[in-house]
Amino acid sequence: MMDFLILFLFYLVFMLVSVVMVCICSKTNRLKGLVQGGAQICSCIIPECIQRAVRKLLHYLFHTRNHAFIILHLVLQGTVYTEYTWEIFGYCQELEFSLYYLLLPYLLLIICLIFFTLTCLTNPGTITKENELLFLQVYEFDEVMFPKNARCSTCDLRKPARSKHCSVCNWCVHRFDHHCVWVNTCIGAWNTRYFLIYLLTLTASAAVMAIISTMFLVRLVTMSDLYQETYIDDLGHSQAVDTAFLIQYLFLTFPRIVFLLGFVMVLSFLLGGYLCFALYLAATNQTTNEWYKGDWAWCQLCPVVVRPPSAEPQIYQNIHSHGLWSNLREIFLPAVPYYERKKK
Repeated sequence: MMDFLILFLFYLVFMLVSVVMVCICSKTNRLKGLVQGGAQICSCIIPECIQRAVRKLLHYLFHTRNHAFIILHLVLQGTVYTEYTWEIFGYCQELEFSLYYLLLPYLLLIICLIFFTLTCLTNPGTITKENELLFLQVYEFDEVMFPKNARCSTCDLRKPARSKHCSVCNWCVHRFDHHCVWVNTCIGAWNTRYFLIYLLTLTASAAVMAIISTMFLVRLVTMSDLYQETYIDDLGHSQAVDTAFLIQYLFLTFPRIVFLLGFVMVLSFLLGGYLCFALYLAATNQTTNEWYKGDWAWCQLCPVVVRPPSAEPQIYQNIHSHGLWSNLREIFLPAVPYYERKKK
């Protein structure tokens, strides 16, 4: 029972963190309004000292570089694989599942951890005075989202096209995508390829676990002929076993496996959705930062958006997309300044 409660706690923590991350990464005015409204309501109920402590904690977690989410990521991943090894792997061997299928999650785990480490440790494309002029020549300025001769007031550097200053890391990043708290660094030109493979293997490992867990439960029900049995309901009537009864029976008999199945299924859908979005950006040669800004620029053309009468809307167009294979080649074979190659 204690193991079940611990797993349930990890599940709640992960879902809460996911919701908070979605709200923070989106940064739309509507979400900001909802957050501000919720904060005003909470300020009337929660004491001021607790509010200050929560604000400090949120600032530390989301606005400073720290290893909290890396530790949480590894703990969650370790817990899931421990449950898989302790519960599902042994039962599936007894039911003579193919060993190749059972070992596939471990292979994906190894690949995932390798690219997770590469994503964390690889320089995302930090812009310095030494490589500033080289980065200025990589991409063309569109004069809408990335105007020429713009400067970063914090770094005191000219801003190359597609770059952005990260307030968390406090540096400008070439082809900035977003700052990811799960890897404690920015995702930029030089580590986007590792991040995509890490995300792909993480999604695949969750999906494979969900498939194996489902196959185990289905095989168990099929072999026991449980679906052909009957049971006595509360009124004393004999009832045929239906889907609801099977789910209840399996949950009471194998609570940890059923809970793990639900967890990895939800995780598969969440990660799968984000993976599709990331692949769409890669195929169209966009970054998350450009997609958000481009979407907002498009929204400014909408008549419901209030803007000064004299302001003329500027239409953003993606000038960096040159076909699927060219876009993917740019991500997986990024341009490296000459001085970096010389150092190596």
